[in-house]
Amino acid sequence: MPTEVLYSTQARATGGRDGVSGTLDGAFNVTLSTPKELGGDGKDGNNPEQLFAAGYAACFLGAMKFVAGHSEDLKMKIPDDTTVTSTVGIGPRSEGGFGLDVKLEVSLPGVAKDKAARLVEEAHQVCPYSNATRGALDINPVVV
Repeated sequence: MPTEVLYSTQARATGGRDGVSGTLDGAFNVTLSTPKELGGDGKDGNNPEQLFAAGYAACFLGAMKFVAGHSEDLKMKIPDDTTVTSTVGIGPRSEGGFGLDVKLEVSLPGVAKDKAARLVEEAHQVCPYSNATRGALDINPVVV
């Protein structure tokens, strides 16, 4: 399905999981380090799974705000203390190679659980990360 691109960015990595990565405009730079669990030395730095988790959590919260502002049925102000916790795991796949396991937990303080669940489901349908991973990863956001 084609996408009408409204914004794009570029990032470049060198050195793989023990290198550096950043946007070409210089706005974001990160030192990368492989976790001990994956055979690395666990030095200070971040890894791609952390970056994916942070990006997905922020993007999903943005999708919730979009739905809350555009849906007649779910119209609301998202509480300031709303959180999305994204847990990203990596490991070998039975088919070979490596795969990801992603979980999303959403806290919407003060919002009725049934309304929160509907909002989260709608956000899962519009979130770019959810759309990019749909069919490849089994992600079922839950309201906590």
